[in-house]
Amino acid sequence: MARRRIPWKRTLDRLARCAGPEAPAVTQLAAARRDPFEVLVATIISLRTKDEVTGPAARRLLARAPTAAALAALPAAAIAGLIYPAGFYRTKSRQLRAAAAILLRDHAAAVPASLPALLRLPGVGRKTANLVLGLGFGIPAICVDTHVHRICNRLGWVTTPTPDATELALARALPRPYWIPINAIMVSFGQQVCTPLAPHCSRCPVRGACPRRGVTRHR
Repeated sequence: MARRRIPWKRTLDRLARCAGPEAPAVTQLAAARRDPFEVLVATIISLRTKDEVTGPAARRLLARAPTAAALAALPAAAIAGLIYPAGFYRTKSRQLRAAAAILLRDHAAAVPASLPALLRLPGVGRKTANLVLGLGFGIPAICVDTHVHRICNRLGWVTTPTPDATELALARALPRPYWIPINAIMVSFGQQVCTPLAPHCSRCPVRGACPRRGVTRHR
């Protein structure tokens, strides 16, 4: 972690205001009704899929299969049809069906509020598990996706080679009240301003404090 003292609240508030009010699809779904099953399903669908596809796909599937029992009863082909054109929709359909079956068999049809148990579900890595814990259960957890990893390294908050390493580094420095919201803030900011290639540094509200680590071209 950087040794300088970081004004977390002021910085994250600025990034959130700059990104605007539009939240990521999974965050929007969770805000409407905190349901761990819905968050789990939507997050699995969201992997390598744009928000404009994730939201409608998750709503179609959850309208047809609002519970683990209903999802496990659907053929994989039917699930695939409902979540198309999400990325890797056929693979995800099998993962969703298998995850639902495990919930029925091992967890009385409920999503477990445990990181180790979530990681045993098909299609669930640390990113998905932490998002389910945070948005589904309100348990402080840091969901590190490509945006969180990229931006935190650019800002010099961490110097880490992988998202998992970023999660651990942030857990040591980021105050717990920001563990859940940092993902939505960074996703929106990363999509609109701090993009992977040629970020819009001229629009960044914290550019004066950003060392732009790894940035070779910016606007």
